[in-house]
Amino acid sequence: MIVRPVRSSDLPALIELARSTGTGLTTLPANEERLAHRVGWAEKTFRGEAQRGDTDYLFVLEDDDAQVVGISAIAGAVGQREPWYNYRVGLTVSASQELNIYREIPTLFLANDLTGNSELCSLFLRDGYRKGLNGRLLAKARLLFIAEFPQLFGRKVIAEMRGISDANGRSPFWESLGRHFFKMEFSQADYLTGVGNRAFIAELMPKFPLYSCFLSEAARSVIGQVHPDTEPALTMLKAEGFRYQGYVDIFDAGPAVECETSKIRAVHDSQTLVLAIGTPGDDAPPFLIHNRKREECRITAAPARFASGTLVVDPLTAKRLQLNAGDQVRAVPLAPPAREVL
Repeated sequence: MIVRPVRSSDLPALIELARSTGTGLTTLPANEERLAHRVGWAEKTFRGEAQRGDTDYLFVLEDDDAQVVGISAIAGAVGQREPWYNYRVGLTVSASQELNIYREIPTLFLANDLTGNSELCSLFLRDGYRKGLNGRLLAKARLLFIAEFPQLFGRKVIAEMRGISDANGRSPFWESLGRHFFKMEFSQADYLTGVGNRAFIAELMPKFPLYSCFLSEAARSVIGQVHPDTEPALTMLKAEGFRYQGYVDIFDAGPAVECETSKIRAVHDSQTLVLAIGTPGDDAPPFLIHNRKREECRITAAPARFASGTLVVDPLTAKRLQLNAGDQVRAVPLAPPAREVL
């Protein structure tokens, strides 16, 4: 398996992937025109022809038969061309000494605080390929790309996690709050943001703080909680240094996690090494390996070992990277040391 930049020829496979994602992946809508535009823009991005506020680094996971089975992306900077909204979970304190009353009320503040940060987004892997190293490769390849080209990205990297919804796509947070202002189904609002129509959020969403005590108990209970299908992704990001800092999605209240770019484990711990081709050994741990190219980027996960300033990989891994012995790579162990895993 390798991760590489998307190409126009991948569009039919992307449409098929988008149709199978269901509700919740707003940045990969099943809209052919929108996806075609996004793929074209991603190609411009990898060529260095886009400003950071417009960059969209869209990657695909491809097997050895050249079949596209997954997708992931990095937005260079959110909110610099269209508003980027979150709720900041805060606290409002009310007190009266005369009545001997003191109340701390959780409150939601509509905010644009995450504007300008880079975002990990559009992560999806076809059912049937969610095994072995595939999921971790698809997700973490983006971090190694950031490590190689840090000047292309923001001081922080964020990721919005999918919030709680049921098997029918109904979100308790949306039912208690958003529906009153938008008069549409959660899936429709979710789709509109995915195809780039964010203006209606500013036009319809109340600007004043919202007291969470006015929400239903079901809505309050899901604020900052992730969908069960997203828990593995959240665990992985936490192991890389990402943390929840009190920002949630305005539609389903899923948490946004963030980390300073330089402190991401895969960024901080990655090294540039000389590639050697040989036998890594039966006990060699898996490494995330990048060929250090941008437009012709190829990233894979494979057993490897250090040896005198080189990274030893087997011939198939070198072939997947389209590299020869003596070429440079950027690499990092796929998994952090056990003591770092939360």
